[in-house]
Parts: sequence; C-alpha cells; structure tokens
Amino acid sequence: MVAAAASSGGCYWLQSAGGQLDLMSRRVPIARVIAAPATQPAVRKQLEQVTAIRDFAISDLGLPDNGSYRSYADLGRSYVVWNVFAAPEFSVDAKQWCYPIVGCVVYRGYFAERNARAYATRLRARGLDVALGGVAAYSTLGHFNDPILNTMLGWNDVELASIIFHELTHQLVYVKNDSSFNEALATFVEEEGVRRWLLKTGREKDLADYTLQQSRAQQVLELLGRTREQLRSVYASRLAPAQMREHKHAAFAALRSAYADLRAGWGGRAPYQGWFDEDLNNANLVSVSTYRRCVPGFARLLAGAGGNLQAFFRQVRELAKLESARRDAAVCARSNIRAGR
Repeated sequence: MVAAAASSGGCYWLQSAGGQLDLMSRRVPIARVIAAPATQPAVRKQLEQVTAIRDFAISDLGLPDNGSYRSYADLGRSYVVWNVFAAPEFSVDAKQWCYPIVGCVVYRGYFAERNARAYATRLRARGLDVALGGVAAYSTLGHFNDPILNTMLGWNDVELASIIFHELTHQLVYVKNDSSFNEALATFVEEEGVRRWLLKTGREKDLADYTLQQSRAQQVLELLGRTREQLRSVYASRLAPAQMREHKHAAFAALRSAYADLRAGWGGRAPYQGWFDEDLNNANLVSVSTYRRCVPGFARLLAGAGGNLQAFFRQVRELAKLESARRDAAVCARSNIRAGR
C-alpha cells in the first residue's frame, strides 16, 4: 500500500496508506479482548454486545459473514478520520474527489485532524463553502477486515448496531462513483436492521425511543431539504453575487430559527444539534443529501419485495449494474423535499 501510494505521488495518498496500515496493526481479536483480565468492564460489555449484533447481522439481515468487526483496535483518539465536504459558494452540488477502487465520492478523508483542517482552510481560500466532521468508523468495502474501534465505544448498543449494519452494507453492495446510492442504501439497511434487531430482542420501548429520534431527525432533514431547494433556486437566478449572498444569509438564518423552534418543543439534546452550534453553509447541505436523498426509494423497494431482505438485496444488485441515470431514476427520482432531499 505504501509503495503504491508513493508511486502515485502526493502526501494525501501516503497519509491514507499510512493511516490504514496503522489501524490494521492495532487489531486484536474481540474474543481475546473480552477474555483479558485487564479489559475494563465497560469495554468488555460493549464488545460482548458487538458480538451479538454481528451475529444478528449475518443470521437475520444477510450481511457479510467475514472477519470485519470481529477484532478491536484502540487508536488513542476520538475519531478514526475527519472528512471534508465542499461546495461552491453559489451551489448546493458537491465537489467530488476520485480515488482508486472506490471511485468518486463527495468527501476527502484524513487520518489526522490537523491535515483535514489545513486542507479545509485551503478550500475556503479558493472561495468554497466547507464542512468538516469527525467520523467514528468507515468501511474498506471488504478489502480488509475492519475492526471495531475505540472511537465507536462511546455509543450505546443501538448506535453500535446502526454503524455496524451501515458499514457492512457497504461491503455487500457498493457502486463506484455513486455516493448517493451507496450511502442511502447503507442508511436504509441500518435503520431497518435496528428496527428488526430491537423487535427480535423484545425491546419495544427502545424501539419507540429510536423511532421518536428518527422522526425528529426526519423533521430536521425536511428543514434542510427545503433550504437546499430554496438555495438551488436562488443560485440558478441571475441575481448579482451580492444579492445572492443576502438571500443565502437569509435562508440559513431562517433555517436556524426553524430548528430552534423544533428543539424548543422537544427539550433535551436534538438531532444535528452539533451542526447548528457551528456555522452552516452549502457543504453541510451536501453531506446530508448524500446520505438521505434516495432512502425513500429503498423503502419502496423493500415493501415491493414483501419485506424479504434477500429478495431486496437481489434487486439492489441488479440496480447496481445499471448505468447511473437509469439507477437514479429507479430509486432516487421520486424522492422529494418532504423526505429531506
């Protein structure tokens, strides 16, 4: 990996290869960590939960049965990578970066936060809107046995199940150069998987709480989707740049106000609160639409398969073979702003 990175040129590839090699070198089988007397009880409990979740992913969801999430790695930091999203000042369409194997995606990831922030600063200097966020886990699409990371253990078991189901879905089906399809599929399977897991384990109250949080998140996504479409219209107009900036500022101010109203009605911590604690711009809207735009289409697909996940995955694999426009029309085109797109 390091040799390939060096031959391709550029520090970005070297940091990517080096970061992945470091992560892999830290892996320890989960069974060994659980058995070790020095393992903290809280870590042991969570890894036992991970084992049960991993087994459910295979037996009930049909997700890959491989070495991923059968080992543990402590990276000694809060996030495994930091992703940078960007969009032009007057556009809600994402900037893309293209890489070997995975193709083109709408983010650039760094294993060191300082490098991500430095790159974000350079993009801002070019006049782009930029969003940067830490990521607790990612998938290598089955090319390596991905471990459970210490960055994931600050969560409860529902959140652990969510990310395991999400990342394993990437290993099952991944379409090169189609972030919207890939991320929406993984998000949909994640949510459906959590629902089935909680029902099977008799946790109806936890499912009710999860459903409530998903409903609240959906309301935020609707606000973001409406703002995105409003700004798309503004950016397509022939207004002078100064006028477009005024409309842009007003749109994000209205978004903040609407979010504050929602949060006041909910009490406690609200979905996406961390976003609204910082500046919002086009790049934030880009990152959410990537994950959510096609989710309703996958829900329709599963319903058409009678709720059978294996039949659903067969149809998804057939869709993955289509050229981009036909695939988008089949899954994503009917999605609308009400669904947060």
